[in-house]
Amino acid sequence: MQLAEAYSNKSVDEIKAALAGATLRVYSCPQPATPDKPIIRNDLLAEFTLGSPAVNGDEPVAEAVPAKKVGTPLFSRATTPDGATIADFSTGPGDSDIKLAEVSCSKDAPVKLIKLQVRPEVANGKQPVSPRDKMIEEQNITQISHEKTYAWNDDFASRKTK
Repeated sequence: MQLAEAYSNKSVDEIKAALAGATLRVYSCPQPATPDKPIIRNDLLAEFTLGSPAVNGDEPVAEAVPAKKVGTPLFSRATTPDGATIADFSTGPGDSDIKLAEVSCSKDAPVKLIKLQVRPEVANGKQPVSPRDKMIEEQNITQISHEKTYAWNDDFASRKTK
């Protein structure tokens, strides 16, 4: 998660207290560099009003809401009732701060928060490593292809059918 400058020196308990009654908006657009920057491309998927308290452990206190658009959540921004930004949260599968009941949203389908972790020490923007990327890293290769592995590909032009 990335905290807005006004909350950068707050404790986890103070951040959780600030989230009480906050608005949590889930977006499928690129995340700004910091929470203090505006969201340029507004692909708002869902908007929640958090309860008071906002979380019970890691379980958010919020009712399910209908999705506003179709999309895959990338991040969420929490704002106070008066509109001041509290933080941006990583949102989606894997080790994200916020998890939804579904991986993607469909217009008017219910969207439910199932996990909200306040982890100021965990930076946003780290996408889960895909199996493909992990294999490229482990094998120290630049591409995944059998094209250069088999000798029969060397003479492909002479073997192709007419």
